[in-house]
Amino acid sequence: MDELASCIGCHTDYDALVTLHTPDSVIPTGGCSGPPPYFEPYDRVYLEPAGFADFQASTHGAQECTACHGGVDGTSDKAAAHSVDFVRYPSFDAIEVCSACHSEVDNFKNGLHYNGWGQKNSQIRRSGVGSFEELHEGVQAGYDQNCSSCHASCGSCHVNRPPAQGGGLLAGHSFAAPDMRDNCTACHSSRGGHAYYGEGLGTQPDVHLTQAGYTCLECHTKEEMHGSDGEVYDHRYQVEALPSCTDCHQDLQASNAYHVMHIDELSCHTCHSQDYNTCGNCHVGGEGARIHAFQSFKIGLNPIPDDRPYKYATLRRTLAAPDSWEAYGLAELPDFAAKQLYNYTTPHNLQRWTARTLPADGESCSDNCHIVQDGETWRNRNLYLFSSDFNEEWERNATQEVVVDGQLPAAWGNH
Repeated sequence: MDELASCIGCHTDYDALVTLHTPDSVIPTGGCSGPPPYFEPYDRVYLEPAGFADFQASTHGAQECTACHGGVDGTSDKAAAHSVDFVRYPSFDAIEVCSACHSEVDNFKNGLHYNGWGQKNSQIRRSGVGSFEELHEGVQAGYDQNCSSCHASCGSCHVNRPPAQGGGLLAGHSFAAPDMRDNCTACHSSRGGHAYYGEGLGTQPDVHLTQAGYTCLECHTKEEMHGSDGEVYDHRYQVEALPSCTDCHQDLQASNAYHVMHIDELSCHTCHSQDYNTCGNCHVGGEGARIHAFQSFKIGLNPIPDDRPYKYATLRRTLAAPDSWEAYGLAELPDFAAKQLYNYTTPHNLQRWTARTLPADGESCSDNCHIVQDGETWRNRNLYLFSSDFNEEWERNATQEVVVDGQLPAAWGNH
């Protein structure tokens, strides 16, 4: 009997996979966070013993391989096995493949993880149209080739490494809760992981990691991840199940002098965040970044007051530019300033004491955060986002609603 004449027979035989594999024609070069780790094609599909044993003992393991993947079982011919209706990543069609057993999929199809509504809505607004399907065809194609690559199917979190982490089976096809490093921060790396692990120059890991050992799932529930209310949101800060600082930190209003003065006007991150990684801007799929990502910290006017109650908040530059889609046939987004260039942000790099909450001995508590005149200079001005921070007219036009020009206390001087 041919021991390779089955899906399992072939994919549990490492030497056979090495012999039969087709080398990659293109090696992934990575995106915002640099190139991903590289795994050979045979390593990406090997049913390594420990993980595969767990899979076989599970409900999923009781199914025939072809029930989800299609193709033909019972053959040692690679081409035949992967013929007919073979599907490499079944959960990319989760509605068809997974929903029969997993009712949460019906809501997941509307979720941010699956659809990336935040990114899509940014392009819709900047293009002056009403839906993704009305976008310039080049933008739609460029989005599918670039932006959508991080948005997740069921398997991207529960079975595989996402492409940003090198792709392939994570642990022999076993199904598991997402791993913080191999799944969550593999995609959420340039912002989430970079900050949470304290990888930025001069920063420390988030206090929730160092003091409590929290993984992402301590705060971000499966209800949030799965889009369990079925609603379509414009951006993540509208999601009802999104965690809040006050889920754990209660009775903050009068807990200290800082909160008494500022809790209604400042987002928590304006005091408790360190410097964080912010985007530059780039041609998507074209020449690459003209302004590279950089460490920064900026306080501006809250761009989403209907969803968050503060006047001031930490802001992060997006990677957008009017000509971002030039390589896809659109010379310039027709209504670029309709969406602010800086977004509301909540960096995962929190500390109880930061550069703003620790004044020097003998100094006022405001010394490190209010704009203070020192001779002919104004200290701390760099913390705030002003129109004068920008050289290009399109940048100034797309930040009018979030810059602090004329919005700061009169006692701080005329800026």
